[in-house]
Amino acid sequence: MLHKILEQKLQQALAAVLPEADTSGVLVRPCPDPKFGDYQTNALMSLAKARKMNPRQLAADVAARLDIAAWCEPVQVAGAGFLNFRLKPAALATALRQAAGGGDLFFQKSANPRAVVIDFSSPNVAKPMHVGHIRSTILGDALARLLRLLGHRVITDNHIGDWGTQFGKLIVGWKSGLDAEKLRADPIAEMERLYKWVNSECETDPRVLERARQELVKLQSGDAENLRLWREMIALSESQFERVYSRLGVKFDYRLGESYYNPRLKSVVEDLAARGIAEPSEGAMAVFFRDVPELKDHPALVRKSDGGFNYATTDLATLLFRWEGGSWGAAPGEIIYVTGAPQQLHFQQLFAIFRRWHPEARVKLAHVWFGSILGEDGKPFKTRAGDTVRLEDLLDEAEERALKVVTEKNPELPEGQRRDIARAVGLGSIKYGDLSQNRQSDYVFSWDRMLSLQGNTAPYLLYAYARVRSIFRKGGEDFQAGGGAEFVIAAPEEAALARHLLNFGLALDGAAEDYRPNFLCAYLYELAGHFARFYENCPVLKAEGAERATRLALCDLTARVLQQGLEVLGIDTVEQM
Repeated sequence: MLHKILEQKLQQALAAVLPEADTSGVLVRPCPDPKFGDYQTNALMSLAKARKMNPRQLAADVAARLDIAAWCEPVQVAGAGFLNFRLKPAALATALRQAAGGGDLFFQKSANPRAVVIDFSSPNVAKPMHVGHIRSTILGDALARLLRLLGHRVITDNHIGDWGTQFGKLIVGWKSGLDAEKLRADPIAEMERLYKWVNSECETDPRVLERARQELVKLQSGDAENLRLWREMIALSESQFERVYSRLGVKFDYRLGESYYNPRLKSVVEDLAARGIAEPSEGAMAVFFRDVPELKDHPALVRKSDGGFNYATTDLATLLFRWEGGSWGAAPGEIIYVTGAPQQLHFQQLFAIFRRWHPEARVKLAHVWFGSILGEDGKPFKTRAGDTVRLEDLLDEAEERALKVVTEKNPELPEGQRRDIARAVGLGSIKYGDLSQNRQSDYVFSWDRMLSLQGNTAPYLLYAYARVRSIFRKGGEDFQAGGGAEFVIAAPEEAALARHLLNFGLALDGAAEDYRPNFLCAYLYELAGHFARFYENCPVLKAEGAERATRLALCDLTARVLQQGLEVLGIDTVEQM
């Protein structure tokens, strides 16, 4: 990757001028305006300011020591201390030829791979997966795919909600009001009905509430009948989960639910108390954050006054288990939790407690939080009846709407092919519509926008990919990697497309570093735009000789980058739309 070479050379030159400076943050990024060059760095200005130096002079001194003539034209010092780099045509051609010949597709795997645990999705047993699960599921899967592509060992864990007070109510409902026929037809709907019914009864009849408590105590004490019912509820729920995950192409290495950690909770609290981290508070055990200003007014309970445990206790046991290597046998370098914004305080407390509990832990802890999905009325996304949107219903509607679009565009295609395309377009549209957003913002769910063939959407990118593939079908070209392309870049649209291809690795690295797939989405959208301008201005099949070879190779590389980028996002490509 050329920008990595430039960074390395830049850091070496800076070290010669300022031996004491930390060069690790001196990075090279694409130039915002191509007329100034291909790459740029502004990092020297902050270094100069900290040392009360003239930034332009420092930039000039560093530029004088740069040994990059093999790749770049003479470096330009600009503005208050920018360095601008312009690639030589030969260097650009070499990078393209290497990728076309089967080398790295403009990105490199990490030089320091690490084990990363990602906790995402986490639905609750006996409840339908709904639209609220879509962001965690899609975002977590994209991060797992991205980090794996970059060479890290990723362990995905679905921390299912399979323990807690709701099971006392569910067991009461199961024993006293189960409709066996409804359970066979739609297990999740029947369990949801039972829970709502008993929960309502508990609010008005203390005897029902007491019965639910007794059933819960029996479950927690290992009663055989209640354990059997509990396991059946989990099995029925996991069947629903698997249908959804299979449709979305999401896989987990582990599904260790809350119940897995239940035997560990007592010892967690005892250890926290023994170390002076947890202390008695009104009959409960709590952790206070007297030395953490933002948490000073938010103590965390780890054992309730009735002796029960809560989410904080379970998550501490889970975090300890993961840090110690879990079931996978390798201590992770990073643990990522993908949940909604309302859990920010919880994870601030969790991480702060764990750092005090195990200060020797060198693991990176990250809470990757996200905003809400809103309806077009600006309120939380619901059905017209005001109910929560079931995820399976949402996926069904996505495929149905996409099928209508595909049928209108290509009615002559066989129905089976149209349905395959509709599946990729429909599910891809939901995924891309979510991942292309700033994850920390709320966004409005709009079918029309998601399924549009115009703008930053999955259909637009899928169509761009299909358009590239159609070039080879129309020309009868069996283009092989490398293809003997000489890469004679002449037209400005060729150059713009080629230079943008080179930045694929930067987009991947940026998305991974900040846990923001929208960076990759923005890159792919710009790539499709560059290809559209290239396609309009640079005939491919009518060209001849080196020009034809160059353009065919650029087409092939564009398709490969689009396909790889969409695969990271969990989106299948189609050859025809």
